[in-house]
Amino acid sequence: MSSSPRIGWLFAYDWDRGAMRRLGAPGGPVRCDHAGFDLFSFPGNLQLPAFDLERFAARQAERGRRHGWQAVLSHHEQFGTLAAALVAERLGLPGATPESILAAQHKLHARRVLAQVAPDANLRFTGLDAGDDAPAPGDLDYPVFVKPVKAAFSVLARRIEEPDQLRAHMRFGWPERWLIRQLVEPFERVCRARLPQAGSAYRMLLEEPVAPQTAQFNLDGWVQDGRVHALGVVDAVMYPGTQAFMRWEHPSRLAAAVQRRALEVAQRFLGAIGYAHGFFNLEFFYDDHDDCLRVIECNPRLASQFSDLYERVHGVDAHAMALALALGADPQSLPLRRPTARAAASLVYRAFNANGDVPPAPAAPQREALARGFPDALLFGFPKRGRSLARDFRWTGSHRYGIVHLGGRDREHLRQRCEDASAVLGWPAPYLDHGPQPARTHAATPCHSSLGAPSAEASAV
Repeated sequence: MSSSPRIGWLFAYDWDRGAMRRLGAPGGPVRCDHAGFDLFSFPGNLQLPAFDLERFAARQAERGRRHGWQAVLSHHEQFGTLAAALVAERLGLPGATPESILAAQHKLHARRVLAQVAPDANLRFTGLDAGDDAPAPGDLDYPVFVKPVKAAFSVLARRIEEPDQLRAHMRFGWPERWLIRQLVEPFERVCRARLPQAGSAYRMLLEEPVAPQTAQFNLDGWVQDGRVHALGVVDAVMYPGTQAFMRWEHPSRLAAAVQRRALEVAQRFLGAIGYAHGFFNLEFFYDDHDDCLRVIECNPRLASQFSDLYERVHGVDAHAMALALALGADPQSLPLRRPTARAAASLVYRAFNANGDVPPAPAAPQREALARGFPDALLFGFPKRGRSLARDFRWTGSHRYGIVHLGGRDREHLRQRCEDASAVLGWPAPYLDHGPQPARTHAATPCHSSLGAPSAEASAV
């Protein structure tokens, strides 16, 4: 009989599903029980209309008692992270409090907290009721950046140039209204009961925009016993002229001193919301013209997509570290693996024209050729069609149809491997910015007084 501890792993898909299979395989460090469903694919999405987070957590807690779970974890943004916190609370297992998860994921409340504890790193902001009947403020200075208070994957996040565009952006058809309700209501019910001061999640957040070229980064780390640790920083590279990610790169070009400042902001924010146990991902802008760091959002979970990048470059298994943390162990106690690259990237393949520019998924011969020529490559496909494809273009302005992970001896070798691998797949390489990245970024758009000072809408933490 296996002596490996048994755990619950909730909503594990894509990178998490692969990690769960690896870590939970026979002879692995744990035995895994999985629960959850794919929100955007049939037949999993049939569970959305009746889904309730508290009932789901209660069922999983009972399952955990029967099977003797010693940990529960999830890195799923929409439902899994909050569900895992609710289950851990019921079972008395290590984990973040549900209130701290809610405080981080409710984007308007998080802005209020940042306004109190890190005003210099906060964007100017205000809230806006959502829905067709909600009046758009008439006294805004444009442009503004709008996004839902509760969403993931940059859904409905957009720069708005004038009032008519804002009104059009807030106008949803009935299928969209139905889907938005299914995605927000489970969070809303828990938030009303556990963090009522945050207010409704059925709102939009209006923020001071930054110039499209401003550099964006991700700080990854974890908190244990209230102490914040840094894992590393990943650089975001955008498709030119868009807010869509073209790739993520590691190691970062960002100066070590700025990385330390980002960590200090994370420490203040996470301490203020009571997030004392778990991985986190802090997204931020940095403008070296005015030496200004601004927080985009702080996600109370491991950024699963980046785990492979850290393993390639540093030999650290972030998924295994998160598992150790969930079991109450020290993530830094795990042995290191031999690095396989000095530069690594998560390459994002996108289409921006809904009228037929989506390349076909690679056929079996192409996938086999990729495996032969690039044995270290990780390939993920996200094919969509019909309403799902149209919704991608409407909600995010593009369609992400594939992701490939690769490593290289250096950045130039990585770029060449990306172009060669893309040619094998028949996809355009997400390397439109050939050559070195400029160290300098662009200045942020001046703050707009109509959105208030950085401390606008401040409330008690």
